[in-house]
Amino acid sequence: MRLVIVAVTAATLTGCIPSLDDGARDYPPPRAQGYPQRDEPPPPEPDYVPQRGDEGVSALPAPPPAWVARPVVADAPEVPASTWTVAPGDTLTRIAAQTGAGVDAIARANDLEQPYTVRVGDRLEIPGGRYHLVKVGETGIAIARAYATPWRRIVEANGLVEPFILRTGQRVLVPGEAATGAVPSSAAQRAAAFRLDIDDILTGGEPAIATNARPSRPAAGPTRVLPATAVVASPVRFAGGGFAWPAEGRLISRFGPGQSGERQNGITIAVPANTPVHAAADGVVAYVGSAIPSLGGLVILKHGSNWTTVYGYNSRLLVQRGQAVKRGQTIALAGETGSVDRPAVHFELRRGRVPVNPEDQLPRR
Repeated sequence: MRLVIVAVTAATLTGCIPSLDDGARDYPPPRAQGYPQRDEPPPPEPDYVPQRGDEGVSALPAPPPAWVARPVVADAPEVPASTWTVAPGDTLTRIAAQTGAGVDAIARANDLEQPYTVRVGDRLEIPGGRYHLVKVGETGIAIARAYATPWRRIVEANGLVEPFILRTGQRVLVPGEAATGAVPSSAAQRAAAFRLDIDDILTGGEPAIATNARPSRPAAGPTRVLPATAVVASPVRFAGGGFAWPAEGRLISRFGPGQSGERQNGITIAVPANTPVHAAADGVVAYVGSAIPSLGGLVILKHGSNWTTVYGYNSRLLVQRGQAVKRGQTIALAGETGSVDRPAVHFELRRGRVPVNPEDQLPRR
């Protein structure tokens, strides 16, 4: 796999990605679309750390994703299964801290419902296992990598649900046996062996947030670069108006079983190289990069009401994580990256964690 990413220089940003009136970037030049030009000089470029991806993917300068910027140390102790008799002054939080188990895990084991009230004399089952104490900025992906455990197994073991944002101080149960020689021994080897998919990014890509903290507001344009460890507020409700096609072209791959029996979670549209790729609806950028090699240059948008869209095979990425975008706004330029051998756009539509057929939601043409 080729592992080169071409950083976009400030000259490219000002000369090839003109500014919109709301601070967002678009392509082609805004004079052709009636947008005013901005005269102020661009801000200094932030430090750029290359991400894993295919040759030919060009991205705006940005920090690496949170699971790279904030790696996790696999230091979870093995908590033995036991019972606990509730004493005066005990709370479930205090019991969890004393035993090393997670609050939610104890609650599930004892059929407790929020606000998790316990009474003096109650005997609680303390489920055994490895419990990772979540620290500031850590992500589910980084935790899964550190323990060489698929993130989906951790989601299931902890009963995690939408929006899948971890809290600082939370104890997460890591299923499976403690690490042995059967798995890669070093952190670097475990990270290299870990294979990301879209579901991992959607459910395990956001950094942990403090209990009383609020997510950051979306940025109006790509010049405001949020820290990798900032949690971004996603839309709560879908803006409405339905979804639009991300690009015009010939449909060469449909949703569902492929010719070789593999399942296609989206559609593929054949287009000329550098065709503008448009946001299918108003939303916030959840991910930009090339961490899934088969999809090449990748953009993921969240739209509210649990809707997500995915755009792959791009050669040029024109938005930043945490940026608010409008329906029809250009977010990337189509390319020949990832697993395709011709310029194309990969497009997925998901409701929650479930891929749905985009053609059922897009206008007929």
